[in-house]
Amino acid sequence: MHAVILAGGKGVRLMPYTTALPKPLVPIGDQHAILEIVMRQLAAAGFTTVTLAIGHLGHIIRAYVGNGSQWGLRVGYSTEDSPLGTMGPLLTMLDRLPEHFLVMNGDILTDLDFGDVFRRHDESGAPLTIATYVRPVNIDFGVLTTESGLVTGFIEKPTMDYRVSMGVYGISRATLAGYTPGLPLGFDDLVLDLLKTDTPPASYEFGGYWLDIGRPDDYDRANAEFTTHRDLLLKGA
Repeated sequence: MHAVILAGGKGVRLMPYTTALPKPLVPIGDQHAILEIVMRQLAAAGFTTVTLAIGHLGHIIRAYVGNGSQWGLRVGYSTEDSPLGTMGPLLTMLDRLPEHFLVMNGDILTDLDFGDVFRRHDESGAPLTIATYVRPVNIDFGVLTTESGLVTGFIEKPTMDYRVSMGVYGISRATLAGYTPGLPLGFDDLVLDLLKTDTPPASYEFGGYWLDIGRPDDYDRANAEFTTHRDLLLKGA
């Protein structure tokens, strides 16, 4: 099984941490970088090869990861010279990828079974499989319902639940075959194109532990909780 880790972003939401350190290498707890945790999880899930799509401060990621042998993986690299969006980097390496593979952001902390996402995608025949999670969003305002110039309802600072993308995808090479390498392609562009052509992505619904380390609140929470969640996150890794 093969995974592509998207690790080229500048991590602007985590500045000043990411001024001199690439986002996938920010520390979690006292001993680990987030990318190390991801690598260990992928190896434990049965993945054998990984491509790291790097850009901003990519030389530091290369120096840290090397060839991946410390985790029992074979790691290669693809360099992004200019921002290409979430899916754009895949187009430049498409001829080197297997027919089905996993794609994930390099800054998520989760106990999601990456191998099961890959297998579910492989078996489903879907063009794209998106790992999804129900995330509560706090609205910091009183929310009004109005009709004909009158207020007909009011909720004070509600919490709304939304099913969101976790930043982990199963994808097939054929799904990307019609796009031009070197041009930006966002995850949103790909999903909207698939919906327009009546070939919808599949949803892999997950209810375990998931944090987006690129968000300052999630990063702080990850460090506060890692000691108690370490066995869960590194189970078998």
